[in-house]
Amino acid sequence: MDAATFDFPTSVSRSTDLSASAGDSRTGHHVFTPLTPVEVERGRAVFATEWHLAVAAADSPQPSPHPDARELEAMELLRRPVARATCAAVLTDLDTPTRDEVADLVLAWIDALAPVISSPRAPRRWSRVRRAEHRSRIALEAALGEVLDDCGITDSPAIVATMLAAGIQVPIAAGSWLLVHLAARPDGPVDPDHAVWEALRVSPPTWLTARVTTAPVEVAGQQLAAGAVVLVSPLLLGRRADLAPDTPAALADFCPERWARKDVRPGAWLPFGAGAHACPGRTLGLALLREVAHWASRHHLALTSSVTIDQSRGILPTPARITAMPREEVER
Repeated sequence: MDAATFDFPTSVSRSTDLSASAGDSRTGHHVFTPLTPVEVERGRAVFATEWHLAVAAADSPQPSPHPDARELEAMELLRRPVARATCAAVLTDLDTPTRDEVADLVLAWIDALAPVISSPRAPRRWSRVRRAEHRSRIALEAALGEVLDDCGITDSPAIVATMLAAGIQVPIAAGSWLLVHLAARPDGPVDPDHAVWEALRVSPPTWLTARVTTAPVEVAGQQLAAGAVVLVSPLLLGRRADLAPDTPAALADFCPERWARKDVRPGAWLPFGAGAHACPGRTLGLALLREVAHWASRHHLALTSSVTIDQSRGILPTPARITAMPREEVER
């Protein structure tokens, strides 16, 4: 939580440019201002509308006796609703077409970043994947450069682009895991808030984060020199009985009912980080996940294929295919 002593190690594009560094072991990482309640509510409202439209437009490839049954790919379906909601929260007073254009450009940059981040070695400067990432980033920054002044934002387009990309990709992964876990468990009533916290505990989309020490410091009784890398894993912390209730099911299992207990604080395993470098969009992320959980509570969900874990750039469910049927349709 000490931002002066623990800083981020590098940039999202895996470049080696540390020209913004404040010192030999500093990266010059920007500390973002958390979203306000008004901004969060604006994003949540946009997501609710866009999610409803996305689900309604999804066509099930399989014949079904229930006309409202849908087969959905959660990762794909969440992309535009999350992107538009995040852009609406961050970029105020944009008209809808401009907001949607920026959201699509962020998604394009995320897609271009994926092979850069997931590569075992950082791609060469003029490699095909690096050039594609560069073109996508420049297009996004150019679009942001035209609207940031009107939005009252003084940060540079590059900084805002990074914030938007992180604020979009992480909720997409977290929402997908939430739907996958709910579809895999026996059907029945689930408290939406408990389901959100449990999904973040079992499958935090950012399973490992790193900090670089900027000065000599002691961590857990061990002396570290300046420039040492410290790894923190929300995935492992969420398996500790002192940070999450270990009943009524084992901590390896998805069990929303464990959060009916009040003796352990949700989020103690740091799914959003902590301190100055904590996720600035954590309240928006929780609001979007709650919308997904409330939607899920009104549907019967089932997995349509087995799910594997993609660890190339976080923890992603692959594939994330589910069927969803409104409960009232089943009960008729």
